[in-house]
Amino acid sequence: MAFFRPRVSREAEVRYHADQEAAKGYPATLERARTAERELRAKQAAGARGEELREAGVELDKAISAALRSAESAQRATFGVKAYDDRIRRRKGRATPDGAKWTAEVDRLRTLREEHRLRGIVRVP
Repeated sequence: MAFFRPRVSREAEVRYHADQEAAKGYPATLERARTAERELRAKQAAGARGEELREAGVELDKAISAALRSAESAQRATFGVKAYDDRIRRRKGRATPDGAKWTAEVDRLRTLREEHRLRGIVRVP
């Protein structure tokens, strides 16, 4: 009796390769977020107007969101191609050291973004 393992879907392979490409930009997007945060802190220290602070805050939000998307892509790619079709594979992927590292990084970035959205963006009347 022959047992055949089902291959992963073509869609999963395409998404996997797209995530690998998106994950390559993670260091650059993280550096962009750090630069945006430095600019926001410098404007806060200089006592800039509310509109300038809001603009810098929105720019930081965009940078953090881009870094988060890139980290999520790296997380999915780390779990492996079979994880796109199978929730058990995703769960097993989180249990690996690399999977746990990327899961923690994604959680950290989500928390940072939400905290910034709640307190970091200046509301201008």
